[in-house]
Amino acid sequence: MAGKDYYDTLGVTRDSSKEEIRKAYKKLAKKYHPDLNKDDSSAEKKFKEINEAAAILSDDTKRQQFDQYGSESFKQGGRSSANYSNFDFSSFGGNFDDIFDHLGDIFGGSFGGRSSQKRSQRRGHDLQAEIEITLDEVAKGTKKVLQIRKNEKCSDCEGKGGTGLESCSNCHGSGSIRDARRTPFGIFQTTSPCRTCAGSGEVIRNVCGGCKGNGMVKSEKKLEVDIPEGIENGSRLRLSDEGEAGYRGGPSGDLYVIVHVKPHEIFERHDEDIYLEVPISIVEASLGDKIEVPTLDGKASLKIPAGTQSETIFKMKGKGLPYLHSYGEGDQLVKVIVQTPEKLSKKQKKLVEELGKELGDKVEPSKSFFKKFF
Repeated sequence: MAGKDYYDTLGVTRDSSKEEIRKAYKKLAKKYHPDLNKDDSSAEKKFKEINEAAAILSDDTKRQQFDQYGSESFKQGGRSSANYSNFDFSSFGGNFDDIFDHLGDIFGGSFGGRSSQKRSQRRGHDLQAEIEITLDEVAKGTKKVLQIRKNEKCSDCEGKGGTGLESCSNCHGSGSIRDARRTPFGIFQTTSPCRTCAGSGEVIRNVCGGCKGNGMVKSEKKLEVDIPEGIENGSRLRLSDEGEAGYRGGPSGDLYVIVHVKPHEIFERHDEDIYLEVPISIVEASLGDKIEVPTLDGKASLKIPAGTQSETIFKMKGKGLPYLHSYGEGDQLVKVIVQTPEKLSKKQKKLVEELGKELGDKVEPSKSFFKKFF
């Protein structure tokens, strides 16, 4: 067949149903949309080709004409008489749900299975809030109170916007307005939501005075948020149906709470483990001792064995943070830093010198030490 093969462009067979063509077009339109391929000039060309193919194969008359005579039959004077490849999608802002909702003019109805008519009810928008908690609150879990301002369901009309629904006279109940404009490439038809009924196809005869017909009113609301123990910094909690109220009785959106954990003064968090550094004296390191160290539950005893070297890390099992939605706790890791006295009295110097004579003034590095460098 001379000219373009629209079936091949969409990756379908000649006996494909309109629904199969619809699905193939939707998949390719998402893949090659120019807004998602700004650095690929070939994507825009491909996008135009699949739009032209969809425009022909979705129309029964044009499809039959193509099957019989090929793509050349659509040309007049050397160029296409109805080129759909230059359709402007920029008004949809890259939202593919909106794109495919409003392409009813191409496929003769709704796209993606959603009706463009009778959309009087719409889900409310999701909201987001932020909460800051301490590491101690992470260890035990906590409750926080949020105060948010949002649209809630109007109590006067129970969120319906009023009474007495009737068909919109502007769009004749379709919920959309079709516009045709002539260009050098042919006639382009676009479909947009009706502004009179906001795309619902219906208008309210008796509008509610409390919400002016949209079924929502602004309000302040306090919410108690349960923060589970062991929660990670940056975690997102979902509160179902606590977002904006739906339009004219539609379902409410959700509220998402982002949890931020404040940095602790002495502890560092590593997943469920906590880490801190504790100074000890030369005497404690040399002779061994029991020292008190801070934990999230208060002070606890830690045994320092004789001969402990600086930067040795000790593990205090089960003294870390609880596992989120699980049993058990992490550990507390304690790094001891042996502090060397900076100023010594004459007596102290003499004692150290005597100790040096007993132990030896010089330290001979072990063989493993040299292996690190040679």
